[in-house]
Parts: sequence; structure tokens; C-alpha cells
Amino acid sequence: MRLRELYQSKQIDLSIELFPPKTEEGVKELFIEVEHLRKFNPAFFSMTYGAAGSTRHLTLDLADQLKNRLGVETMCHLTVVGQSKEETCAALQFLKQKGIYNLIALRGDPPRGEKNFKPHPDGFQHAVDLVREARKMNYFSIAVAGFPEMHPDSPNLASDLRYLKEKVDAGADAVITQLFFDNRFYYDFVESARKIGIQVPIVPGILPILSVQQIRRFTNLCKSKIPPALDAQLVKYENDPEGAVQFGIEVATKQSEDLIKHSVPGLHFYALNRSHSVAAVLKNLRLPNREVAKSDERLQ
Repeated sequence: MRLRELYQSKQIDLSIELFPPKTEEGVKELFIEVEHLRKFNPAFFSMTYGAAGSTRHLTLDLADQLKNRLGVETMCHLTVVGQSKEETCAALQFLKQKGIYNLIALRGDPPRGEKNFKPHPDGFQHAVDLVREARKMNYFSIAVAGFPEMHPDSPNLASDLRYLKEKVDAGADAVITQLFFDNRFYYDFVESARKIGIQVPIVPGILPILSVQQIRRFTNLCKSKIPPALDAQLVKYENDPEGAVQFGIEVATKQSEDLIKHSVPGLHFYALNRSHSVAAVLKNLRLPNREVAKSDERLQ
């Protein structure tokens, strides 16, 4: 189902984000994890692009395999960083040929070791340029990124919201947010977006904590805040990997329950290619009509 058709009912639509593994063994393991998660009937899986487009060919190949070999609905990430307009348009044509119509259009992060974004000399400058290019093809349903705590490169929240509106006005059908741990950031972000005329669904991004070191590294990279109360709890699990995973499940469950009470259109889980925590959260949430009956499972 296209993004523009999702999020229209009272049902909570689930989506799960994956990334391209670096090895063939990793790819095999990824497909196993997808099989574990598909029984929760997510609306789609998404496949990320590496920094500076470093995994773009693998991303496109894996998106093709998810959609056409495994038969799961797939959204492909596409960035403008590190590639020319010709290369970007070729990627769009590939996705169209493979029947992958859901797309999230992103600027992309700088390559590792570089602090500032530098556009490709022959490439698009911003994510909004990619939205416009994809929309011209009259094929894709497009999502864009939203930042409840503001994009790290934005001078202020008002500027960040104006740019988000520009992307939506260019043709985006939905917004999927960066991770956050304080739901108030999300609620305030949605309220502010509505005030300036952004009316498309804004889907919260949820990252179950897998380790203390990991979540501190991730939040530092994307400039998301760890609330003081949560940070105080994390200290207990710095040398307890299993405890950290279980704690992460509890935190993500409570966060998701609160979001559901506030009638969010969907939940987008950053799975990091691991099914255990996301599956545990979804079981805890007990969302109706989500887990496929055992007789229908493709794991059989």
C-alpha cells in the first residue's frame, strides 16, 4: 500500500527500519530477522542508505529482494549526498522498474570524519530537490524526515519547520521522525507543524535501547536528548547487556503506549536488523489484528 493511503484509519500502522549488512552472512541473518517480524504484519519495511550513499547499490538490491523475493511491502531510503543527479535519477528509475513505490527522500549524512554536509557538484542540493524530482515521475509515494528536537544543522526550530513544510508542499505524503525519548518533544513538534499548515501524517520513530553505549552514541550523533530520569536508570545497565535490552523493551513499550493513547497515525521502529526487542514491544502492545495466525505464517 502506498504511503498516501496509509495512516487514514484509526488502526496503528507499523513500520520497521533496516540497514544494509556489510557481509553476505549478515544479509542472510537479516532475512531471518525479517521473517520473525513479518508475522506482526507491518505496513512496510524500510531499507536505509549508507552515509554519502556508501551502500546505495546494496540498498537498492536489498529493497528489491524484500519486495519481490520475500513479498513484503518495502520503502526505500534515498539521499542526495555523494551522488550526481544522473545517479539519483537512475536509482529512482530502478525502484520504479522493481515496483517499489514507497520512498523516503533525505538529504543524507556527511561521510564519516566530515562534520559538514557538502553537496555533490553535479547533484541535488537538498532533500526537497529529491522530493520534487521523484514527484515529477508521478509514481512514488514519498515520506520525508522530521526532527522533534530540531535537525542538528538547523539554526532554530522555526527554520526547521519551515523547511519541513517546503518538503511537504513539494509533494511529501508523510513525515517520519527521528528517534526521541521524551514524547513531549513529539507532541509539541506535531502541534507546531499543524499551526504552520503541515497536515500530512507525522509518524513517530521509536528506537528500543539495545545497550547503554549504543544509545548514548546514537543520541550524540543525532543530537537527541536522553531525559535525566532515563539517563539515571541507564547507569544501572552499563555492564549488564542483557539487562539493558530488557530495560530498552520496557522503555519502548511505555513510550509506544503513551503515543498510542495520543492517537498517533503509526509507529516506525528502528530495529537495527534485530527482531527480538521490536517483537517483544509489539507483543506487549497487543495491537489488534497485527499478529498473523500461525496457519498463515511463512515461517512454517
